[in-house]
Parts: sequence; C-alpha cells; structure tokens
Amino acid sequence: MNKRLLFHLVEISPWPFIGSVGGFGLVLGKILWWHNSILFLLQLSIIIVLLTMVFWWFDVIREKMQGYHNSIVSRGLRMGMLYFILSEGFFFFRFFWAFFHKCWGPQSEIGYIWPPYLFNTILIDPFSIPLLKTVILLSSGIRITWSHFGILSSNKYYFSFGLVLTILLGYVFLVLQYGEYVNRKFKITRTVYGTVFFILTGFHGLHVIIGFIFLFICFIRLFYFHFSKNLHIGFEAASWYWHFVDVVWLFLYIFIYWYCS
Repeated sequence: MNKRLLFHLVEISPWPFIGSVGGFGLVLGKILWWHNSILFLLQLSIIIVLLTMVFWWFDVIREKMQGYHNSIVSRGLRMGMLYFILSEGFFFFRFFWAFFHKCWGPQSEIGYIWPPYLFNTILIDPFSIPLLKTVILLSSGIRITWSHFGILSSNKYYFSFGLVLTILLGYVFLVLQYGEYVNRKFKITRTVYGTVFFILTGFHGLHVIIGFIFLFICFIRLFYFHFSKNLHIGFEAASWYWHFVDVVWLFLYIFIYWYCS
C-alpha cells in the first residue's frame, strides 16, 4: 500500500508564513514599545497572530469534518498536543527554578531570608482564597474527566453537562484570581519575590484563559455534532490541557502560597 495514502496532505496554506510574520512582529513591536513607546507594530502583530490562530484552527476543524483525520493523522495530532504540553511544562519549570534558587539561597539584597523582610505580614493566608481556588480548579478537572467519560460512553448529557460545569468553574477561578490581584499589597516590582509571584501566577492565569477559550470552542462545536465516540481529538486535547493547568496550580499552591506562608 502506498504510505502516502495513509496521510492527509493539506493544501498549500498561507497561515505558517503569516504566523511567522506576526511572531517576528511581536518581538520587534515589544522592542519598539519598550524603547520608543511605539505601540502600533505590537498591536498589529497581536491581531495578525490571533487571526492566524483562528483561521488555521478553523481549517483543521474543516479537514476533520471532511473526513481527513484518519487514525494515523489523529495519532499525529495527539502526539503534537503532548509535545506542546511538555514544552509548556518546561516553560513553567524555569520560573520555578528561579523561585527555588531565591527561596533556598536568599541573598543580602533581601536580608538573607525568604520571603523577604516584611513580606510575612502581607502574604495572603493560604487556607483562605488560595485554598478555595485550588478546590475549584481541581473540581473542574474532575468535571472535565466526567465529560470525557460521557463522550466515550456516548452519553451526551454527561458530556455536555460536565463541559458546562468545567467552563463555569474556570470562570469562577479567573474571577477569584483577579480579585486577589486587585487586593494584593505588593506589586511585581516589589523585590524578587513579587516578580516571581506575579510571573508564575500570571502566566498560569493566562493558561487558564487559553484553556477556558479552548473548552468554550468545544462547547460551541458540540451543537454542530463535531464530536463522536471514536473521533473527538479537539475535546481530548482541551481536556489534556486543562489537566495540565490543574497540575501546575497544585505546584503553585504548595510552594508559592503554602510553603512560603
């Protein structure tokens, strides 16, 4: 059998090139923003990248609905998502590395103690809002697993209800995260602790927003009957990503909130 027939060879697409241009524009736009306070290129590049993502993903969904996602293509998509999640894990690993470097070897500029001097009086109680956010996010992970079980068992009620609950819990988590930021008594410029805290929790919050959008798109696709028991790669990728967000938050809660309290 001709192995080429086992794969879907996509049509010539402009999105890789346009996405590369947008990515280069992001870097150049940030430089112009930081040094010359010019925002136009950065804003234009963000629009280009977002539109590229939307239309490229739309093409992938269209290819799926046209029947091009056979078992081998599906396996490739799953492996691609796993590699992406692995790269995101290393992304957070480097920031945790910075945290532990300062935590276990505090230097003179922060008084040889961790958290830095006077921070123990302004840190939030880990058993208050942070614990509530942990319960909410872990509960959403259970609901997305329930939803996944629903689609595997062809139970549309379990699938849709679990997905809706996951989206709602994710939204509540984001609202609580925003409230915590508003009521924080220190800023990102307040010593290395403030920098590491806001970078880690901020990037995690960004990933929650991305996962929220991912799941919401799956919810919309539900009404167009895009998922079945045997073919639901888009939803599967979203659930894996959401579980990754849960795991990262566990590390954040244990070390950033509880360990340093």
